[in-house]
Amino acid sequence: MKHVELKSVILPNGETIGYREREGGEKPVLLVHGNMVSSMHWDVLFERMDEVYKLYAVDLRGQGISTYNRPIQSLKDFSEDIKQLLDTLGLKKVSLVGWSMGGGVCMQFAADYPDQVEKLVLLASVSTRGYPFYKVDEQGQPILTQRLRTKEEIARDPLRSIPITDAYRKKDKHFLRQLFNVTMYVCHQPSPERYEAYLDEVLKQRNLLDVYYALNYFNISHFDNGLTDGSGEVDRITAPTLVVWGEHDVVVTKNMQDEIVHDFRGRAKFTVLPNAGHSPFTDNPNELLQQLQSFLS
Repeated sequence: MKHVELKSVILPNGETIGYREREGGEKPVLLVHGNMVSSMHWDVLFERMDEVYKLYAVDLRGQGISTYNRPIQSLKDFSEDIKQLLDTLGLKKVSLVGWSMGGGVCMQFAADYPDQVEKLVLLASVSTRGYPFYKVDEQGQPILTQRLRTKEEIARDPLRSIPITDAYRKKDKHFLRQLFNVTMYVCHQPSPERYEAYLDEVLKQRNLLDVYYALNYFNISHFDNGLTDGSGEVDRITAPTLVVWGEHDVVVTKNMQDEIVHDFRGRAKFTVLPNAGHSPFTDNPNELLQQLQSFLS
């Protein structure tokens, strides 16, 4: 297996960004993780992806070993970090694989810098119209007609913000494991050793509320998402795009994937990954690798 090294660079904006790099390879691919995880969670792809690919995986600002000197206001801030990272590493053009929130970050980057993106993979991705946060009723059910609007409202969300923030503060791995078992790992769980390492990475996050707010407002479509008019920036994405969704995913919905495909207007291929939830490289790595490598080749 090729050696993987955890490195870091200081960007022009003053943030120190961590990233993992696999030695060797000719075709550069940048892996962009989602919320509550880090570059470590791509380890299965680092271990098993064809050695023709030069793999990088970023720790987004405020997660993993990356600093959080300046709070993010939108996913565009993450996109700008990636721009500065690629420029610092001298990478003129890469393929992007964005998982969950990372899909939104990669879409924003591909819209901002279309000439730097060879191919785009959206893996269990948030929608082009964001990831909504709703008010809840007395039974704890979301009220789909009432969107949360401010950070203060999101911070009081009894379903996500309050319990997860509390778990972070207490370093409560037991709670996080229970949470991931019913959201992330609905088909298969990582090995005990891998799971423990993943949870250590989760607890390094320092920007949960800011990420929630950014996801809630993200909208590069041509539609009003209930909070803001779409920017229409999706039209600037020119890279061939593959949308992959696990058939048992309970974190991002099939409807969100339909929105992506609709907003790309025929420029994105959609595929359903069988026997997989929100962590497809844990649930069905063989099928995922086949689809990824076929598309990226």
